[in-house]
Amino acid sequence: MLARWLLVAVILAPSAIAANYPDPVQGDYIIHDYKFVTGQMLPELRLHYQTLGTPIKDAAGTVRNAVIIMHGTGGTGAGFLSARFADILFPPGGLLDATRYFIILPDAIGHGGSSKPSDGLHQNFPHYTYEDMVRLEYKLVTEGLGVNHMRLVMGTSMGAMHTWMWGYMYPDFMDALMPLASAPVEIGGRNRMMREMIIQSIRSDPDFNAGDYTKPLKGMLGAEFALFMMTSSPLQLLKQTPTGEQADQAFATRFLGPQPRWPDPNDMLYHFESSRDYNPAPHLEQIRAPLYAVNSADDQVNPPELGILEREIKRVKRGKYVLIPVGDQTRGHGTHSLPAVWGHYLADLLKESQVKEEAPAK
Repeated sequence: MLARWLLVAVILAPSAIAANYPDPVQGDYIIHDYKFVTGQMLPELRLHYQTLGTPIKDAAGTVRNAVIIMHGTGGTGAGFLSARFADILFPPGGLLDATRYFIILPDAIGHGGSSKPSDGLHQNFPHYTYEDMVRLEYKLVTEGLGVNHMRLVMGTSMGAMHTWMWGYMYPDFMDALMPLASAPVEIGGRNRMMREMIIQSIRSDPDFNAGDYTKPLKGMLGAEFALFMMTSSPLQLLKQTPTGEQADQAFATRFLGPQPRWPDPNDMLYHFESSRDYNPAPHLEQIRAPLYAVNSADDQVNPPELGILEREIKRVKRGKYVLIPVGDQTRGHGTHSLPAVWGHYLADLLKESQVKEEAPAK
């Protein structure tokens, strides 16, 4: 999800069905003296995570049931515990039945309960990149949780972009890959400009004070405007607010209320600057595991008319591109968090990538 705080208006209402899967277990993995791509160092780096289920090893000691699901820009791993996601995938009999799979839901650096600029360092926090984020996710999985193999690596939006990177950075580490709402190329064009709008709206605010602001920044309104245009669904917004009066009221409620639900400006700035060097394109031939790239046709972040996936997926040896047509169930970019829409493709991927499992270790 590109922005957790934007999903309220663009995705389906939560299910009333109570959670029917193992309780999540929270934890923090501490890494000392991590050196970032920039050369900066953080003496103590905290990665927060939640897990469901238990890892199971085969007779050779290889974990066969681990799944990592990575969130989007501004999100957290806890977002995947929403009814619309978890109640479909994680219950007994679900595609990612948490009584059978070991599910890992990390908070990426800069997000949620993991180390981030708003903890106190502000603009002195190391300027992490997507490469740092993926390397840290890998450290969490391998060093922190003792997982030596992944059954599935998947993610939404930013997490989907991380999924492409996992595919070539650790090509023998997983059985399957599923990026949801992404493109495996350098971020350019309108996408890049929208990100720059957000960045400049914050940095150019006269009260930004090099990140040491002492009052709300007016520039956050412009940043939220740009973010809304990136992630909203024109069809669904028109259905929800078909008249001018309704649209005006919805706008006022979202953006002009007495207590707008905005993230910390430093955190948001880092969220979008971290994508500056993303570019899997030169490495796509290195991806070995089956990969299903799933996008929706009403996604304004990854519009299908650009033709990127049709072109680039041909370079992925076991890759498949799925474009979900615009429909009553799609929610623009937010479709990535609706397994009711794309779950059957996940079922196909799990079947295609199934390996003959050895007997569990005793």
